[in-house]
Amino acid sequence: MTTLFDLTTPAAPAAAGARPLDLPTVYGLDLSLTSTGISNGLTAEALIPKNLDGHPRLEFHRRNVHERIPDDTSLVVMEGPAMSLGYRPGVEEMTYLRGLVKHDLWRRRIPLAVCYPQHRIIYATGAANPAKDYPANKRKTIAKGMVRDTVIARYGVPCEGRGSYDQADSVILAAIGLHWLGYPLAVVPDSHRRALTAVAWPENVPAVAR
Repeated sequence: MTTLFDLTTPAAPAAAGARPLDLPTVYGLDLSLTSTGISNGLTAEALIPKNLDGHPRLEFHRRNVHERIPDDTSLVVMEGPAMSLGYRPGVEEMTYLRGLVKHDLWRRRIPLAVCYPQHRIIYATGAANPAKDYPANKRKTIAKGMVRDTVIARYGVPCEGRGSYDQADSVILAAIGLHWLGYPLAVVPDSHRRALTAVAWPENVPAVAR
């Protein structure tokens, strides 16, 4: 499969054997007003509200996330806000969206972890700024492509079309959650695993943790 970026990178880590049949239900959630990525680590989807905005858009995401995450889910790993964004248009609405989803998970007693963007990127690539050697105005897009290409190579999860970056981000978030519970989907080096220590994990460890 031809990808957007032809970068020289180390070979993908070897898969951690056959995926266990008793793999716990973990979801990665990359919330976005325009394209929410959601993944169980094995598949990924982008929830795109098309022309909706305001409360109808918030309800679209709330309803679709609720419908896709079963009540017996062991853990949800949600991406936290990028602190560098400051207070820009859309930030307040994103805060509402995070609050709606967090409250729904709390009502259903589904454990929630929060992973900030730089730690998601570290788990995927081993570096918080993997595109630092590229021109500053291209680093963000190139880094997104590097994460997506890593997901395709390491986990074999297709991430295509509009929302492909969001799909890839949600796969990494799900993989982080499964790794923390003791079910890593792939073997990754210490440079990647260090991201696990920076995630805000739930106080009560799910019963499925090894």
